[in-house]
Amino acid sequence: MSDDKKNTRTHYRQLYVKVAPGEIYAFIPGTIVKVFVEEGQEVKKGDILCSLHAMKMDNQICSTIDGKVKAINVKPGQTVSKNDVLIEIAGND
Repeated sequence: MSDDKKNTRTHYRQLYVKVAPGEIYAFIPGTIVKVFVEEGQEVKKGDILCSLHAMKMDNQICSTIDGKVKAINVKPGQTVSKNDVLIEIAGND
């Protein structure tokens, strides 16, 4: 085996990690424009939770489940990274 092949590194993709259904993530880095819900508020699947400004567009972040807002981890003007948890929702069981 040549020295070139001995010194190369192999990069593998990260394994898929299943996300919690009640955690709403930022799908892209950006800035929070507005939060439309409050802690303790009941939400339905599809309700708009907040607005994220990224790539010169405002993106509406919607609820993926029915439930009650458990925690809001962001505020307007805050910069977020991809995969940051924005809002946590306790699902209706």
